[in-house]
Amino acid sequence: MSQLPILARLDLWVHPIFDERVQQAGHARLRVLPAHGDPAATLAGLREASAYHVHAAKDELPRPLWVSAELLRDCPGLLCVSSSGAGYDTIDVAACTAAGVPVVNQAGMNGDSVAELTFALLLAVQRRVVESHQQLRTGQGYTRESLMGHEIRGTCIGLVGIGEIGTRVARIAQGFGMRVCAYDPLLEPATIRARGAEPVTLDALLAQSDVVSLHCPLDAGTRGMIGAREYAAMKPGAVFLSTARGGIHDEAALEAALAAGHLAGAGLDVWLQEPPGNDAPLLQRPNVVGTFHTAGVTHEARRNVAQGSAEQLLMMLRGERPPRLVNPEAWPRALERLRRAA
Repeated sequence: MSQLPILARLDLWVHPIFDERVQQAGHARLRVLPAHGDPAATLAGLREASAYHVHAAKDELPRPLWVSAELLRDCPGLLCVSSSGAGYDTIDVAACTAAGVPVVNQAGMNGDSVAELTFALLLAVQRRVVESHQQLRTGQGYTRESLMGHEIRGTCIGLVGIGEIGTRVARIAQGFGMRVCAYDPLLEPATIRARGAEPVTLDALLAQSDVVSLHCPLDAGTRGMIGAREYAAMKPGAVFLSTARGGIHDEAALEAALAAGHLAGAGLDVWLQEPPGNDAPLLQRPNVVGTFHTAGVTHEARRNVAQGSAEQLLMMLRGERPPRLVNPEAWPRALERLRRAA
């Protein structure tokens, strides 16, 4: 490269630490491109970029700016990409691997925030916090007993996925006196136990858990994984939670399970469409507490994620293997491409 490589991001919100880290490092030129208004100009800017910080929210990033096979063909000089979160729905990892483009995410960088909101949702459902708040604002003639909820101590929480976030959830659950089991086909039983949970099959988890909480990525293997059959297999009166990704659970089937009285409630941070419409059936149910994919949206988490993304992109441009490679099989070819571009 005759000049410093270009590290590109879009003008969507990112914590200021991202720009600070890139500029302080001094071995890449930061370029901020418009996400809306002039797609041709943005794509032209990406064609000159060696690194791309990709917005992870699928409903906020225009589809032409997702890292697809088409974008990679249009941007042959792109050497590495980084998701702005733990998820990477807006990146075609297989296409990146085929093109020799390493992909990193920020797994664990927002883990404390997501784990905390998991329990905020659980407690809000079990202690009927939102219902109580609404009664205080608008109701009359009600009693405290009409808002009676349930303790979580002594219950079993089943974690579908026990990675960075699931491990934190397990630790918090133990502090509440909950029993923890987990299903994670990517991990050995000994690893699951070391992370604080008893390894079980998915069917066993559904059958024995008082709370089922999703902490797995959205991919071909998990899309639609929790549907009518799985809700029916859950214990009567169980609570369903997801701070993972919309599309892993079937929203219509969940609403049906709640309407039938089989499940006691749900706490949902993620939706098939984000945000869901105000008239979404699940949001009309008093035993559902919803948030707008904000589990990882805290000042602390956003700073961690932005810093992690900047540092991993800079590492890759220096030819250093980053710690959170999604497609490690692409790294050897990526090094060759980096050397040729130098």
